Amino acid sequence: MEAPVFLITPPFTQLNTPYPATAYLKGFLNTKHIPAYQADLGIEVTLALFCKSGLERLFAHIESKREAVGRQPGESFLKVEGKEQLNNRKGGAQVLENGLQSLSTNVERIIALKDDYINTIDDVVLFLQGKRPTLAHLICKREFLPEAERFAQLEDLQWAFGSMGTQDMAKHLATMYLEDLSDLIKETVDEHFGFSRYAERLGRSANSFDELYAALQQDYTYVDYLLIDLLQQKMEAIQPKLVAFSVPFPGNLYTSFRCGQWIRKHYPGVKVVMGGGFANTELRSLSDPRVFEFYDYVTLDDGEAPLEQLIAYIDGKKSFQELKRTFTLVDGVVTYINNTACTDYKQGQVGTPDYSDFYLDQYISAIEVINPMHSLWSDGRWNKLTMAHGCYWGKCTFCDISLDYIKNYEPITASLLVDRMEEIIAQTGQNGFHFVDEAAPPALMRALAIEIIRRKLVVTWWANVRFEKSFTRDLCLLLKASGCIAVSGGLEVASDRLLKLINKGITVAQVARVCKHFTEAGIMVHAYLMYGFPTQTEQETIDSLEMVRQLFETGVLQSAYWHLFTMTAHSPIGLEPEKFSVQKRVEVIGTFANNDIEHIDPSGAEHEKFGYGLNKALLNYMHANCFDYSLQKWFDFKVPKTSVAADYIRKAIEDPEYSSFNVNSKVIWLGKQPKTETFVKSKKGSQWEVMSLTFQTKKNTLAIHVEPEKGVWLENMLIQLSVYNPATFTVQMIKADYEKAGLEDFELFWDNKPVNTLYKAGLLRF
Repeated sequence: MEAPVFLITPPFTQLNTPYPATAYLKGFLNTKHIPAYQADLGIEVTLALFCKSGLERLFAHIESKREAVGRQPGESFLKVEGKEQLNNRKGGAQVLENGLQSLSTNVERIIALKDDYINTIDDVVLFLQGKRPTLAHLICKREFLPEAERFAQLEDLQWAFGSMGTQDMAKHLATMYLEDLSDLIKETVDEHFGFSRYAERLGRSANSFDELYAALQQDYTYVDYLLIDLLQQKMEAIQPKLVAFSVPFPGNLYTSFRCGQWIRKHYPGVKVVMGGGFANTELRSLSDPRVFEFYDYVTLDDGEAPLEQLIAYIDGKKSFQELKRTFTLVDGVVTYINNTACTDYKQGQVGTPDYSDFYLDQYISAIEVINPMHSLWSDGRWNKLTMAHGCYWGKCTFCDISLDYIKNYEPITASLLVDRMEEIIAQTGQNGFHFVDEAAPPALMRALAIEIIRRKLVVTWWANVRFEKSFTRDLCLLLKASGCIAVSGGLEVASDRLLKLINKGITVAQVARVCKHFTEAGIMVHAYLMYGFPTQTEQETIDSLEMVRQLFETGVLQSAYWHLFTMTAHSPIGLEPEKFSVQKRVEVIGTFANNDIEHIDPSGAEHEKFGYGLNKALLNYMHANCFDYSLQKWFDFKVPKTSVAADYIRKAIEDPEYSSFNVNSKVIWLGKQPKTETFVKSKKGSQWEVMSLTFQTKKNTLAIHVEPEKGVWLENMLIQLSVYNPATFTVQMIKADYEKAGLEDFELFWDNKPVNTLYKAGLLRF
């Protein structure tokens, strides 16, 4: 393909870091020597809108709408580079404006303060890009930024700042400032606007294409104009033969169609394809031919092989029948072509994600809500990677485990994974990584941590996990030593009966112990919480809240988020609802998106009414408040008293964890060699020699005393157990070496004080 493939993430996803799908595809195309260019149009539209010249144009446009004077239908007034101009460029947006009638008091205030917004916006964006950190002090004084309705939240959230540093507090204030401007945009020029959920309502559960199609027949919004203007510039510069849109969420759908619509009209020779998470879950039964007025093709699941086949077909090197997992229009009928002879690539073959072309130094770190994990997710630049394709568990009944992206589990080696991390660090200059696996495998996490430590690679990373018993105290300490700072995992419904029904493979007590291990290692824990699972009773909902309250009160959980259960078409519960005592409300399969299923839970509670109270309680618990409140206080209707013992979680985490002496356990030493000293102790006329081994850690000093001959053996054994020694040692091998040295009572020596306290210095067993 002479012309490059143009890979696009349409607006809007995260503003702090690129969504990784196109980076993965570009990395793969690199291995095939196929030229590609990528763009995150979300951040580019944001920067075009939220800058001094952008706000000048926006406010002028709003004023022109209010006046609505002297314009013909189809003409839109915008200021471009200081000049008044109609949208009459090639393919430029044609906007029909009817003028603004009445505006809210909030928006009137923002318009009155327009000069303050225009004069501060560039500094705020630079601050959120990390380029002007000292501005935090001025922002926190509360006299620099204009404030509108969003700042009213401060009265309720002021207590939540607590020990929040100046930088974080300033980011939160700056985020509310941008949200105020977002409210202005939404009310005056684009009702669909949202930083990460643009026109999401049009894409969510859209069984019919009618509403979205009707919206796409309307004149361009103000934001559409900015988007298409940027797209036009890139199309002129790149001159691609194929444009591929990755659409991960419903909030990206509308803008992807807008872009496809414009390309199909103004570059009819360029082919347009859509793939990504939305297509993979929602469009598997696509049959509406109108979709192909905007796209030539829609592909499903892993994009590498379908994209490669499509490129070869466009180049005339493959036949139409050789396309893979691809929808297209044939004689007016939506047709699915899947060449099963073409196999997908192994994870070791797809190359390293390539983040070139992105404006990596211009992403914005925002703190929208005072939630530790959400702040981590949206603050800072995170390189996104996966440890494995699919989910190693793959059994949860609410999850889309029938789809390829979950059911086809394939891990990659730790060495290859760290190779990719090093390549990405060299390319981006950023050493933060978010592993976006459905659930990162504990064994691979262990291997990854060891490889990171062996290479002396300085990284910060976090991952999604299952709260399974494999996460022992020692494994958590190892993960921490390698740079792991946080984990997120699904506690879902904190009820053992429902966890069994969900087939989560965990219990609440087990989750509590795992959370304790992570927390004591210094790793933040975030839990995804669910309410409204079929057959869940009011009693179970309240008991679940009590479990969550105790997890926060004991300090083993630091962050959480409730979401209402949604039944999806590709999950076990969606495929066989009768097994879960739930009924589908509608059996008709739509012609467009089909994933979320409306359902009836005849034997469960009225789930929706609990949402506000659950979230209000959680907000307080996350900030260590109101643990002594009755659960009834969170709800404005009568709820049952909890049946959970007040000390249930405390007992679970305080009960001794007995583990059998497993001779097959692997042992590793992360610490430095000890300083040794032999001296004589005496008591009641008896004297004997003792060896002291003193270990220096980054935080403190640890000393143990043992018999000299055992101390000499231990000192030598630690050299062999060093993480930098590639050889693997099990407890059985260590025992054999101990006995070969003529020493006795290995179990008594190894699994008792003082040796079993050395985990504090880095002696870990798995």
